[in-house]
Amino acid sequence: MKNKQNIRRWLIVFIVLLVLSGLTAFPLHAETTFMMAHLDWFPSFFHQWIHIVDSAVHQASPLMHYGTDWLAFAHIVIALFFIPVYIDPVAYRLTVRMGQVACLLVIPLALICGPLRGIPLFHQIIDCSFGIVGFVTLQWVYSGIQLLMRLEKDPTLNLL
Repeated sequence: MKNKQNIRRWLIVFIVLLVLSGLTAFPLHAETTFMMAHLDWFPSFFHQWIHIVDSAVHQASPLMHYGTDWLAFAHIVIALFFIPVYIDPVAYRLTVRMGQVACLLVIPLALICGPLRGIPLFHQIIDCSFGIVGFVTLQWVYSGIQLLMRLEKDPTLNLL
């Protein structure tokens, strides 16, 4: 069924992006060291922010890095909750809606906590974009599930 394949493709995209975004929290030292070594690859308005982040990462206690390890792990665990949706999209459609709510909640989190933590607006916008991209991806999944449900009720629609 082509519709189920489309649902599964978008779910795979969402799961992979969610896992990848989490995995980036593991190698913070290496990432910031790389960014500092290639500072000229970034727009000049990022340079000061990269210096601040690099300094903070390298001065942070291992305890703080352990916290980001758990952040990465949480991304992986959340991604696992979408595997049942892949198997049976209709039965687990509520998981998609909860995922969308979580994506939308990224926006107020970034815009409220960002200024409290001294995060520049451009970085808050980048964080918000992750929530927006996730929401849109899951909306495509949910729309596919709705179509699948209509087709299950009336198979003749598949002929249109």
